[in-house]
Amino acid sequence: MTNTANTANTANTANTANMMDGANATNTTGEAMDPAPERLRRWRMVLGGDDADGTGYALSGKDAAMDGALAALYGKGDKGQSGRDRSAGLGASAPSVARWLGDIRTYFPSSVVQVMQRDAIDRLGLSTLLLEPEMLEAVEADVHLVGTLLSLNRAMPETTKETARAVVRKVVEDLEKRLATRTRATLTGALDRSARINRPRHHDIDWNRTIAANLKHYLPEYGTVVPERLIGYGRASQSVKKEVILCIDQSGSMAASVVYASVFGAVLASMRSISTRLVVFDTSVVDLTDQLDDPVDVLFGTQLGGGTDINRALAYCQSQITRPAETVVVLISDLYEGGIRNEMLKRVAAMKASGVQFVALLALSDEGAPAYDREHAAALAALGAPAFACTPDLFPEVMAAAIEKRPIPVPDAA
Repeated sequence: MTNTANTANTANTANTANMMDGANATNTTGEAMDPAPERLRRWRMVLGGDDADGTGYALSGKDAAMDGALAALYGKGDKGQSGRDRSAGLGASAPSVARWLGDIRTYFPSSVVQVMQRDAIDRLGLSTLLLEPEMLEAVEADVHLVGTLLSLNRAMPETTKETARAVVRKVVEDLEKRLATRTRATLTGALDRSARINRPRHHDIDWNRTIAANLKHYLPEYGTVVPERLIGYGRASQSVKKEVILCIDQSGSMAASVVYASVFGAVLASMRSISTRLVVFDTSVVDLTDQLDDPVDVLFGTQLGGGTDINRALAYCQSQITRPAETVVVLISDLYEGGIRNEMLKRVAAMKASGVQFVALLALSDEGAPAYDREHAAALAALGAPAFACTPDLFPEVMAAAIEKRPIPVPDAA
């Protein structure tokens, strides 16, 4: 079987499994089904229907429509032993793609639709069709689609930009709803705990640290410790307690990270106790801090693609630090440095020596670590700044640890 066929079969397996769960038990009328034909039906859906699939099972109705939608994407150019085309493909016309987008939204759940859309853009080169407002209105919006739109920003006609902004705004608002509450709660707690006091109110006492500090006052006859010195949590006032600088690589491979970092930047900027700065870079450096009240503006202020000069970006961030001991710098990059490598590492070492908490993230996304420069990652780890991929759900914990100056929770897989 060809590589294209294998890709199609893998897609068929992943995209139809959930749809067929339980189908071997009953049919649409609730009657029990014969397991033998149902098994053939499942294998037919998985194998894609080429002459070599060996099932001899013919699809009909909804199954045939689902198979056709999959074959239009994954079977293009693939032929069976008889030379018969598996599908006509999507072609390059907006109407046929729009119909296909409607079909997959009818037959597959949202998560599968998003995967198929990304594959269509990558495999069939449909990016240019996203420059048409009608196409944008038909797609299922997600983080990856936003990344594609941002990469097309400079080529986007004015008639499409408003539709594109609406698509991006929907995704951003959904992400904010998912991430904002937990992020604020986690970091507010971290800010409170980072302000230790020695005369705490009762409900602010840090009992673990208090007991550890008073073990020498243990009274064995009473089985207790006399807490002569209390250690407690302070309460973060409304004044600025911490400075956070997000330094984001906007090279093409970092698209999803740029989206998530912009949303987190807006959330952090909404917290009065944190002064947040957002910097994006390729071979040049752009400070987008003044746009943090609207992450959509931040995203459209980026220019995905181009080279990378991490050293220049860190030099700018370093110049913005006024309170090193209260500053957290988060570098989000795959670490492929096009600038001066040794200078980059010297800057990181200098920031850490001054008291800055430095965090290096290879990615801020759900996909895990991308390809990255392992030599640079190892060099940062040697400086006490391990580089690792971070999911959006883990990011608040990472920031809380940095604010409290405790070990960063590096995932085991990093």
